[in-house]
Amino acid sequence: MTRRELIDLCLALPDAYEDYPFDDDGWCVVRHRVNKKGFAHIYERNDKLCVNLKCYPMEADFLREMFEDITAAYHMNKVHWNGVTVGGDVPIDELRKMIQGSYDLIKPKIRKTALQAES
Repeated sequence: MTRRELIDLCLALPDAYEDYPFDDDGWCVVRHRVNKKGFAHIYERNDKLCVNLKCYPMEADFLREMFEDITAAYHMNKVHWNGVTVGGDVPIDELRKMIQGSYDLIKPKIRKTALQAES
């Protein structure tokens, strides 16, 4: 998978957009348009394509045990973020699932009052 393919995979989620907030260091942050929170931080390290994804702490530990190419995320909170080396031992379907999970954790929550107002 190329860097562009990985970014496009993240951009396929609703209201996602790519951002380059850091000066010329190559980091791409894919964010949610409404709350501006990032759910995928894409970069290269040691000539390998990597992505940091948010996850629940217990899931983070489980995935690190399951896959050699999932580690505590580089430059992120190690409890809530995993780093994935793309093209390693993590199957593409698992990567897609992790991207979706990260997106679900950061997307804006629908308030009960908003739901009641729509009824």
